[in-house]
Amino acid sequence: MARQSPNLIFIFADQMRARDMGCAGDPNVATPNLDRMAREGVRFTNATSMIPVCTPARAALLTGRYPLSTGMFLNDIQMSIAETTIAHVLRDAGYDTAYIGKWHLDGSRRFGFTPPGPRRQGFDYWHALNCDHRDYLNPLYYEDSDEQIWPEQYATDYETDVALRYSENRDGPYSLFLSYSPPHNPYQQLPERWRGQIDPAALQLSPNTPDTEENRRDLAGYYAHIAAIDENIGRLLAAVGDDPNTIVVFWSDHGDMLGSHGKQRKQWPWDDSALVPLIVRWPGGLPQGEISPVLFNTVDFVPTLLGWMGVECPQTVEGMDLGPAIAGAAAGPTSAFLQVIAPFAEQVEREWRAVRTARHTYAETLEGPWLLYDNTVDPDQLDNLAGRAEHADLQVELKRELGGWLGRTGDDFEPRARYLERYGYAVEGKNGAVPYTYALEEPEQGWPPQQVARRREDLP
Repeated sequence: MARQSPNLIFIFADQMRARDMGCAGDPNVATPNLDRMAREGVRFTNATSMIPVCTPARAALLTGRYPLSTGMFLNDIQMSIAETTIAHVLRDAGYDTAYIGKWHLDGSRRFGFTPPGPRRQGFDYWHALNCDHRDYLNPLYYEDSDEQIWPEQYATDYETDVALRYSENRDGPYSLFLSYSPPHNPYQQLPERWRGQIDPAALQLSPNTPDTEENRRDLAGYYAHIAAIDENIGRLLAAVGDDPNTIVVFWSDHGDMLGSHGKQRKQWPWDDSALVPLIVRWPGGLPQGEISPVLFNTVDFVPTLLGWMGVECPQTVEGMDLGPAIAGAAAGPTSAFLQVIAPFAEQVEREWRAVRTARHTYAETLEGPWLLYDNTVDPDQLDNLAGRAEHADLQVELKRELGGWLGRTGDDFEPRARYLERYGYAVEGKNGAVPYTYALEEPEQGWPPQQVARRREDLP
């Protein structure tokens, strides 16, 4: 039996789709270590990114709260220090807490230094940077001073080195969050040994992805990043061994369209954007080789992990402890709630809200029903059933399911401008994004405005 204080190693990629692992049936990339995790743990086939874009997903992961509760529904917003995160809770329970890699919760200064204290949201050990998708071969990090650390090493390899040093021979329980920046674009920024490993011409494209040179090139680099991540997960698993007191989680904050449905990146309700990989390996507490259909949404991590770790969950959490459902002792949720509140950057077309059940995806825009897919018979989501008379009863049922989520989360589904005004956020014109900078020195025009999240309970 596992002790009541198991260690936690939470590994997450940035912008990786659920389908892109060998254990999920993808023929394009070898992932022997993720496949091993799946054989030795539980792989979830219905894990969703509640708001599929970086900063909002990360805030929901750490707080277990919905974006309208935290105010974290845009990139490059600084999370309020009044939030209670899983790191705060575990630290109070006697855990060492560590964060390594990409943070993206400290506002618009992507190369800015996050000092020790409240803005680290409960993490004591720190080897991280707010955000860097410019140079994976010479990334920047900070520890407890503003001295810059430039390792001149591929980010995924280097961050794994740091994680292994941290976790060696620790006496008490620890919680380590390891956040890789790849396979997020730039897709071709790889060490020499990974370049050319995957032949673009040999890729088997999904039926929903147009066969273009650009799509093949991007996918080849993306898959090479995944192969590199998998290799480093193997290093971490080797260090952990069969320790029954260590929970290892692999997840991604959101997916990537990569040309599917003619779209790019994220903030879309299609599975390529919103369905994410999730594998949990815990020899002392979970079965081996199980494939779970339980609908696991981003806000459910805090209560589920704390439940497994025997730590009381804070009252602020809005997600669900899925441990009993995963064990087969209780019913899980009937759907996952997905939303994009104020679209920006690559996706400025439309606000939307959606539910994903074990079988269907249903999405609405402000104009009404938009998408309806039967994911069992149409896994590539090519046949939109919305508005068809023969599926009217199903659409009514899913519309009712979505309405329940809107009511429970206090989401009145208004135009994006209403939320920007209500929460006091200034964004850039047509781009709709919070302005940010990578500058290390003070720009001549000054920094972009540093916007701190306003929580729902703090609004006038």
